[in-house]
Order: sequence, then structure tokens, then C-alpha cells
Amino acid sequence: MFKHILVPVDGSSTSHLAVEKAIGLAKAFGSRVTSIFVIDPYPFTGVGTDFAYGQAEYLSAATAEANAAIKDAKATFDAAGISVETSVIEAHAAWRGVVQAAESMQADLIVMGSHGRSGLEKLVLGSVTQAVLSHTRLPVMVVRD
Repeated sequence: MFKHILVPVDGSSTSHLAVEKAIGLAKAFGSRVTSIFVIDPYPFTGVGTDFAYGQAEYLSAATAEANAAIKDAKATFDAAGISVETSVIEAHAAWRGVVQAAESMQADLIVMGSHGRSGLEKLVLGSVTQAVLSHTRLPVMVVRD
């Protein structure tokens, strides 16, 4: 049923749950799996020049975080006997990176976690999952903790 599953990760416990769910689906359907981490190279656009990190420091920290999350996801897939391709990609806004990757990789299912934020926290931090749901025609399985 699902030939290619895309699993965006961010290193959180919720994305780990999405990896576990994707493992079950991949085993059931014999699916190919790709896991990605999306780095927004310009997260401070429009905020001004006063922010804690400079651009180079931010990208270095974001890349280290991305590599750690991808390494963890790959280890989990490998331990379950599921072959996975991994990639760290850059996109202005994480949801755009997920949607563009799903389309370019010809995935037919996106499995991703949602932190379930609400109220002011959702307003301030946004929801990558909600934006993906709003901008893709692909099926999206949302895993909550």
C-alpha cells in the first residue's frame, strides 16, 4: 500500500515515536523509508540583527543537532532491520522542506510527530505538522505522545 514513507525528525521524543510507527508500517508494507531533518538557514529573517547566535554559529549548532537526530533515527531503523536513507536538508520553514522533500522523493506517506501545542505556545512556536497537513495532498500520519 505504501511504497515510500518519509519520516521527518527533529530529535524529540515525539519524532522518535513517529520513527517507531514508521518501522511498523515499513515492515507491514515492505516500504522504502527516508528520514529527513530540515534546517531553516534563515530563522531570524525579519527579526533584526540582535539575536543570541550569529548566522555561522546558528548553522553550526543546527547542523550538529540535525546530524544527532538523523543518527539516532538511523540507529533505530537499523536495529529494527529496516533500511533507511537519511538526509539533512535546508528550507525556509521546516514544513516547506518536508512538503518539498515528500514531493521530490515521490513519497506516498509522511509519518511525523506532533507536540500537541496549544494556546499561546502554538501561536508563538507554530506547528510544523499543521502546516504540512495544510500544504500537502499526501496522506500524513500524525503521531502524538
